[in-house]
Amino acid sequence: MTLLSNFIIQHSLLLADSFKQVTGQVLLEGSFTPEELAQKLYQATFVLLSHGTQPDPIFNYANQTAQQLWEMPWDDFTQLPSRLSAEPVAVAERQAMLEEAKQKGFISNYNGVRISSTSQRFIIKKAILWNIYDTNGTYQGQAATFKEWEFL
Repeated sequence: MTLLSNFIIQHSLLLADSFKQVTGQVLLEGSFTPEELAQKLYQATFVLLSHGTQPDPIFNYANQTAQQLWEMPWDDFTQLPSRLSAEPVAVAERQAMLEEAKQKGFISNYNGVRISSTSQRFIIKKAILWNIYDTNGTYQGQAATFKEWEFL
């Protein structure tokens, strides 16, 4: 994965813009060029990930912290159906959370159990999940960010 690929730069802008539009908050404080924003989000100490609009949505972005937490490199992460980031018993709960966010635009303070590629279980805490919209208002998927997690 090339950090400053056109996709990463554009997607970072999309994530930051849609987060602000939907939640009224900012992912990062400050003013940055698109390249700086892409680099800072990718290297952030918080988790940031997103999936697309496929019937079984596939992750299309995972920053370094997400990759480390799920123990998965970029190329594997961005081929993973997002439902597989949760244990099978948590998939229904995760799907309900995604539907709630889709209807409301975003949800915050979500907690849930997830599982890494090596079967390490962890709880994500105080996650914010939001809908991604492009500049035309077209739905582009969903994203999540969180700063806290605890291994089980």
